[in-house]
Amino acid sequence: MNDRLLTMAEVSEMLRVPIATLRYWRHIGKGPHSFRIGRRVFYRESDVLAWLDHQAGYGCGDDTAA
Repeated sequence: MNDRLLTMAEVSEMLRVPIATLRYWRHIGKGPHSFRIGRRVFYRESDVLAWLDHQAGYGCGDDTAA
């Protein structure tokens, strides 16, 4: 899989939330899956998009959407 790694700044811009919000979400276990490489935090682009779809109600087993 050729999945881009995104920084916190890139995800912040993509989701239009402050970086502090991403940090808080990481702290409470909410938000898109993230991980560390060394001291830096990264997100897989596919994880962010899947999380965003879930927030919008897509892919939740709702077969009424056509």
